Amino acid sequence: MGFDMSNIIMKRRSIRIFKDERLAKEEIRELVKAGLLAPTSRNNRGVELIVVDERDIILKLKDCRNMGTKGLETATCAIVVIADREKSDVWVEDGAIAASYIQLRAEDLGLGSVWIQMRNRVSDNDSSENEVRRLLNIPEKYGVLCIIALGYKKENKAAYTENDLEESRVHFNKY
Repeated sequence: MGFDMSNIIMKRRSIRIFKDERLAKEEIRELVKAGLLAPTSRNNRGVELIVVDERDIILKLKDCRNMGTKGLETATCAIVVIADREKSDVWVEDGAIAASYIQLRAEDLGLGSVWIQMRNRVSDNDSSENEVRRLLNIPEKYGVLCIIALGYKKENKAAYTENDLEESRVHFNKY
């Protein structure tokens, strides 16, 4: 039958517990490719990715936010999604599309992922963006949107079903 995007969307769930097994280089390459091929406003391609697969750095990323980082405790890979604020006034949207593509590709590869928001979040010391920027030597002109924690799933969550759709949230032509 071929590729079934609807199935991938229904199966993708936030996974926060991963097996202690490193991702293959080819899997990381596929995730990066998905992020880089995501559309951007005016095709400005201002989104950049930082792949982190060193355990000590992943754990330091966890400390860049004071809560909501459980996925980084066991992740064997993390992709930090940043974007050049000078190239685009809609860098947040561009980065969000790239992050979503990465997560959908992860599910397609049988991997788990969870989005960890950094923009507009804080650590015990500073904004999460500034903490990540300092840790990874990111130039000031880049906004730090999120970290996608990745790995082989150690927890299983049921896929969404048609019964989970809240069609009352859909409006046609007018609210």
